[in-house]
Amino acid sequence: MTIATRPKPGPAREYRFPAFERRTLSSGLTLLVAPTHNLPVVTVLAIVDAGAVADPPGKEGVAHLAALALNEGTPKYDGEALTEYLEQLGTSVGGSAGWDSASLAMTVLRDNLENAFVHFAEVLVTPTFPQAAIERLKGERIAELMQIESEPRELADEKFDEYIYDVASRFRLPLGGTRQSVNGLTRDEVVKFHGARYQPSATTLIVVGDVNVAEVERMVSGELDGWTGIAVPSSKANDKPVRTSRAVRIVRKEDAPQSEVRIGHVGVPRTHPDYFSITVMNAVMGGLFSSRINLNLREAHGYTYGASSSFDWRREAGPFVVGTAVASDVTVPAIQETLKEIDRMRSEPISDSELSLATSYLEGVFPIRYETTAAIAAALATLTVYNLPSDWYDSYRERMSAVTVEDVLAAARAYVHPESLQIVIVGDAGAIREPLEALAFGPVDVVNP
Repeated sequence: MTIATRPKPGPAREYRFPAFERRTLSSGLTLLVAPTHNLPVVTVLAIVDAGAVADPPGKEGVAHLAALALNEGTPKYDGEALTEYLEQLGTSVGGSAGWDSASLAMTVLRDNLENAFVHFAEVLVTPTFPQAAIERLKGERIAELMQIESEPRELADEKFDEYIYDVASRFRLPLGGTRQSVNGLTRDEVVKFHGARYQPSATTLIVVGDVNVAEVERMVSGELDGWTGIAVPSSKANDKPVRTSRAVRIVRKEDAPQSEVRIGHVGVPRTHPDYFSITVMNAVMGGLFSSRINLNLREAHGYTYGASSSFDWRREAGPFVVGTAVASDVTVPAIQETLKEIDRMRSEPISDSELSLATSYLEGVFPIRYETTAAIAAALATLTVYNLPSDWYDSYRERMSAVTVEDVLAAARAYVHPESLQIVIVGDAGAIREPLEALAFGPVDVVNP
């Protein structure tokens, strides 16, 4: 049986993000509770205004180190005993830090919630930061940096940020810190950072799962009413570009058979009013497997297994970047084709079918992103960190479907800047430098990793 035409999708089912309530406790702690009763599990997520943008100059990595070390011990349990006890309750508690916030998370069976939350609260408020644990985590970070130096993909990502941001920008250095900064961190600095940043007025506690608001408020108040203190003001990152004219940097990786290529510039903040137009524009250009850049470099020319573009969303402007890996001898042709696709996005409207494919995908995958308590909690964290309106998720699909061909063209022209593009390549400088200089894209600089 042969089908002459592709079946058309039916109308999208109505979707509403789980209802949630917001409370502010007497300590200044913000509480968000989203009751979802389909499974007997609960996710607890603390979001703290203690991201890497708050690292003091020269102490880059302290936010990351403090978040990782939260669960290494409390006044009642050392790290090993704490881990063992939580395992008996069927859960674990883990901290992490991003650019704009730090977080502490656990997912636990409903019946074990109250017992587990006692220890969650202790980890959040009264971590002991043992010296041995601090030294171990510092060693792990330095080992990670050594591995990155030998791994072209991650090295290209880090060197791209270093190359596009102003020399005074925190964004220029890795989120977890450099070898020099991490080596210099002390336990006292971790304790000081935690004391200044981990305060109730700087924290939002998100609870999602088989609970009701009253019981969560009672549980949280019982454990955290004694938590007091005034947080230091929020930090703001310098997101200025280091230059506005084109340039190329080759990070030397001798005898590398491939080039890791990054092309882009400083982008826009997450709260930008044209977020939806930019998202659809990027999906068509390089954000989907069927995007123009991927189809060109992978399907039409066979230069790569995959190429993509993205905007890294932060409170301040994160990077806009196109990334791919290609054989050394086709580095310049791949760059030329990428530049053509960037120019084409800005010079002519996309087709109606491209728009439909992008918006249908973005609308279609949206509901399935929030099928677990952890995913719903992460979504509420996004509302918190970027101060988005409470109905943001309920209006998402409507606003995405409202993006037009004209909106996409306007976004490409306003927020993608060919004259300011920077190129970073991790690869064999001996093989690619001369062709890159012949490209006449901009001055070519060669550095060691």
